[in-house]
Amino acid sequence: MTENSTPSEWRPATRLLHAGEERTPYGETSEALFLTSGFVYDSAEQAEATFLGDVQHYQYSRITNPTVTALERRLADLEGAEDCVTTSTGMGAVSSALLAQVRAGERVVASRALFGSCHWIVAELLPRYGVKTVFVDGADHAAWAAALSEPTSAVLLESPSNPMLDILDIRAICDLAHKAGALVVVDNVFATPLYQKPLELGADVVVYSCTKHIDGQGRTLGGAVLGRKEWLDDVLRPFVRNTGNTLSPFNAWVMLKSLETLSLRVNAMTANAGRVADFLASAPQVTRVFYPGRADHPQHELAMKQMSAGSTLVAFEVAGGKAGAFAFMNALRLICISNNLGDARSLVTHPATTTHMKIGPEERARLGITDGTIRFSVGLEDAEDLIDDLRRGLSAVAAR
Repeated sequence: MTENSTPSEWRPATRLLHAGEERTPYGETSEALFLTSGFVYDSAEQAEATFLGDVQHYQYSRITNPTVTALERRLADLEGAEDCVTTSTGMGAVSSALLAQVRAGERVVASRALFGSCHWIVAELLPRYGVKTVFVDGADHAAWAAALSEPTSAVLLESPSNPMLDILDIRAICDLAHKAGALVVVDNVFATPLYQKPLELGADVVVYSCTKHIDGQGRTLGGAVLGRKEWLDDVLRPFVRNTGNTLSPFNAWVMLKSLETLSLRVNAMTANAGRVADFLASAPQVTRVFYPGRADHPQHELAMKQMSAGSTLVAFEVAGGKAGAFAFMNALRLICISNNLGDARSLVTHPATTTHMKIGPEERARLGITDGTIRFSVGLEDAEDLIDDLRRGLSAVAAR
């Protein structure tokens, strides 16, 4: 296979089509899909040398696969990372990054505002293996300083957070974490690799659910972990290949195709999100709106310092609590109810009864998630059609 060197002057939209491009001797235009579990060797000696690591040769698709490698190279190029390891799901990326890094007796410090499954890993899973875990209110710098005043193995945070779009000062947290000896893992799903570069802000590792914007069309599951090649090779890859948390070649191929339109989709969805947020902010049935691109977001200044745009998610609260939220959602005709996000289709979620149900009412209250809170993943529909549908839902709230 021949690999195309990516010119440094190419811009993101171009790199999404051509970065790390490989072609077989057949000269195909689209990346090849290698649906194979294993690979053959020219000789027994080559097989032995491959397992010793003396030669580079594909062994088994649980370890790596040419299609998966192509996706990893393109994601690393987009992120500005030395390397990438893909996983079967986004939660596979988060869990592998943490479990590969920490040992019994060590500490993990995490932002309190996490996706429900990430919260479970920190609150429930890691302590089962003797790992001490500490949660911190994301915007409280003094709390971060206190939590990171003793040796720590890893720090996990989301910015913007799920679902309330809290913005954390990534650089300040990284400075504190590194003094404590911690590896900083940032979940960058909401910002996307187009709008925020955590590695440039001091993070060590960036994780994605590729299921979201990277596929972005509701078809496949996948995850990615990006960072320094040495850490990925020495710490993460042995864990992933031996536990089997690997991405299928077919899903990798679908995501390669999706990357070609990532900038088009995300930019259009972000433009829609800005218009939707402005409409919701003017609606009397809406009591709060959170969108990083709006000047009234509590951390708008920090958001625009770290991000180049507000991205595709809007959080808002309707009057009437759970009954009001359900009335709103059930009246929608265009916007779908789903717990997914980052899709070409617009999706609404009621976090208190779905994604953040299991963290409990007390923890939800600490995060600002009320029974009236709705997370809106804005899609590619015409903005006026979305606003018409939102107006329909809000009319149902008013009619209660």
